[in-house]
Amino acid sequence: MDFKQLFKSFASVKIGVIGDVMLDTYWWGQVERISPEAPVPVVKVDRREQRIGGAANVALNLSSLGAQVSLFSVLGGDEDGMILSGLLQHQGINTSYLIKTDTRITTNKMRVISRNQQMLRLDWEADHPLLENEERQLVSQVEKFILEESPQAMIFEDYNKGVLTENVIGAVIGLCKKYAVITAVDPKRKYFFQYKDVDIFKPNLKEAREALNLLPEEVNEEFLRVIHQKLKERLGHRISFITLSEKGVFYEDGQDSDIVPSHIRNVADVSGAGDTVIAVATLIYAITKDVKLMAEVANLAGGLVCETVGTVAIDKPRLLKACQRLLI
Repeated sequence: MDFKQLFKSFASVKIGVIGDVMLDTYWWGQVERISPEAPVPVVKVDRREQRIGGAANVALNLSSLGAQVSLFSVLGGDEDGMILSGLLQHQGINTSYLIKTDTRITTNKMRVISRNQQMLRLDWEADHPLLENEERQLVSQVEKFILEESPQAMIFEDYNKGVLTENVIGAVIGLCKKYAVITAVDPKRKYFFQYKDVDIFKPNLKEAREALNLLPEEVNEEFLRVIHQKLKERLGHRISFITLSEKGVFYEDGQDSDIVPSHIRNVADVSGAGDTVIAVATLIYAITKDVKLMAEVANLAGGLVCETVGTVAIDKPRLLKACQRLLI
């Protein structure tokens, strides 16, 4: 595989990302004493940072790799929504299809970190389902995008915050099927079995096991093939792509299956690794239709982002070097 040429081709790919977007806020500082007011550490904050999170982090990973990406979601008409929109635009992500509403607030997850350890997390969010008119607006934006841009793929990134409702999921999958757009899903439990007939279904092992009510067993290829078959009976999807935490990833497309093991890493933070995996997998598959290569490159990318604290996007030159060195 000529990875240099493959990575150059990323710039020609158009992908949409739909789901729950978030603002990730980080307060960094040092702990030197315990509070005299309560038995909690006092963090002396010396740096504050805001990053792109949730489904928006999937879009960020795609943009960082050079793909043309458009984002679909519903934001609150608040300051956090304005900040997030600005961050997205600064990263070259198309925000023209985003919808703003006064019926919900923009999700903001604030983490307090000292010595690379998370001390506390505070969440501002609204997780009620979209209203019917908001659902219609969102689906209309997706159809407009497909007709105007002819994208190769659409990624559903579900964080169970209310944007991906049953109606939205069904309507958008229908549009993608109608216009031959590849569909890839990173699901959550609530609507796990609503993503019928998609191309790539990417749960983690825990999510898949819980959804199928399977007891824990030794993680081997035979057990994972059983999971694929049970998922396929319910979903009718084409490819199962299951992340296995530190054990790597598993893929099956009905013809070929394998476990791709993780490479040894100094893991600092697993936040956002799933976002990176689904982004890279979809991009590679959209270009090559090679399921094994998709799994190998996405597995590498997920490991690389775990070496940095906080939600970060994959570094394209670093991923290219890793592919050239490790994927022979």
